[in-house]
Parts: sequence; C-alpha cells; structure tokens
Amino acid sequence: MWHAQLSRAYIVTRLHNNRAEHSPKEEDAIFNRVIRGERDALADLYRLYHPRLFRFTYRLTNSFEAAEELVNDVMLAVWNGAASFRHGSKISTWVYGIAYRKCMSHLRRKRINIVPDVSVEHLADETSECIEDSEWIRHGLARLPEDQRLCMLLVFYVGCSYAEIAEITDCKEATVKTRMFHARRKLRITMPELAIE
Repeated sequence: MWHAQLSRAYIVTRLHNNRAEHSPKEEDAIFNRVIRGERDALADLYRLYHPRLFRFTYRLTNSFEAAEELVNDVMLAVWNGAASFRHGSKISTWVYGIAYRKCMSHLRRKRINIVPDVSVEHLADETSECIEDSEWIRHGLARLPEDQRLCMLLVFYVGCSYAEIAEITDCKEATVKTRMFHARRKLRITMPELAIE
C-alpha cells in the first residue's frame, strides 16, 4: 500500500517537474504529519525529498533503477521510523543519513565502486561545453578514494555542512574536514591533468 502511495507521489513529482521547495517550518509540519501517520503526508514528504534523494542516490550508484529503488526504501524507512526521530539534528540530515546507509549497503552487496555520473540525458538542455565540464568533473571525482568522493558529493551536490556529513557518515567532523582537505588537494593536481587528456 505504501508503494502505491509513493508511486502516485512520484508521478505527480515528474508531471510537475519541480523541486518542491519548502521552508523549514513547512518541512517540520509535513514531518509532524508523517509522525502522526497521515498517509497524505507521506506523498508530500516524497515530493519534497524525491528530487534531492534521487540525485544523491543516483550519483552514488550510477543506476537509475537502483536510485529509484533506494529512494523508495529510504522513504519507507522514514515512514516507519519517523516516530523515533529525536530532533537532535535537521530532518534532512536524518533522512540523508538513512539514504547514505542504504546506499552503502547496496554498494557493498553489489560490490560497486562509487563513481558519480552526469548523464547526458539529464543534460540535454545544457550546452556542449557544460556537458564537457560535467564529464571532466565526473572523471576527477572518480579518481578520489570513496570516502573523499562521498564528502565532495554531500558538500557540493547536496549542500550539507561538515557537521551534517559527520552525522550522516557517523564519523567525527574533523575526519570530514580532513577528507575534504585531501580531496581538494588531489583534485588540484588531477583536474589540470584531465584537462590535457
């Protein structure tokens, strides 16, 4: 039954093709309705998070099917665990933590290396220069170790703070800062080399 609810929300999201921007108060109100078990709130939460979660899971798995399945799994986990949310962090941090753990579990099961992808289908409206830049960035990120690549994705594609990444990945904030430092240093060396190739 929850799957049908998610599918309807997914179709509405695709038809309207918006990012369902909400203020933190609106997000809290939707989440409180989810905690109370209101099924319509699940569709609202799905519309709110689907675009961001899909981009995040797709960039980690490089698979549309896996990303879609993972988003549904995340939303089911949010629905089932909403009452246990402790409000010690932002709702989005909690949701991305679930998404991160589900993606890591999926990747371990499939033994897949994280390689962020920028699909040409999704860039159809972009210029060829933008597509080349995206491919260049994708190749640069692919050369980073998995933990550094994940931090870069969470900072630059999702917009998480270091503290949020530390909570999502269950590590210290200093570890996140170190990973970002090394990722940036490596990219400073790697990106010019890729531009020559």
